[in-house]
Amino acid sequence: MDLVALEEIKRVKYRYLRCVDLKRWDELGDTFAPEATADYGTPTYGKPITLNGREEIVAFMREKLGNGIITAHLATHPEIDIDGDTATGTWAFEDLVIAVEHQVAIKGAAFYEDRYRRCEDGKWRLTHTGYQRTYEAMLSLKDLKSFQITANRWATPEPAQ
Repeated sequence: MDLVALEEIKRVKYRYLRCVDLKRWDELGDTFAPEATADYGTPTYGKPITLNGREEIVAFMREKLGNGIITAHLATHPEIDIDGDTATGTWAFEDLVIAVEHQVAIKGAAFYEDRYRRCEDGKWRLTHTGYQRTYEAMLSLKDLKSFQITANRWATPEPAQ
């Protein structure tokens, strides 16, 4: 197995997750090949989300996971198979999404099913990513009287009084 390629593929997935959580949309775009596709099977939107092309994927993320949404994604236990300049990967993942404006938190887990390609510039990029939830739970933050967010780098500061 090509251990260098294996590590490069792991890094592109980690970068994808970090860029989503830090809302680094331009950097997120570089994790995808131009023709990439994404299928996100989350009940939150009522039906699976299917996206075609790097631009559509990044636009969706920018719109749905903007500054009013706090996210934390963790992916572990990668099973990656490399075949020349292409690869497939399965990742266990868990996430937490806090929609401050809507006062809800969503916790879930799934297995990402990814495809990768070593592009002309030598970088590995996602050509497909997606998952079907193994579970998703939603709770109202209003029901948690003691819940408070003590740090949120995207919150608009309250005006001085």
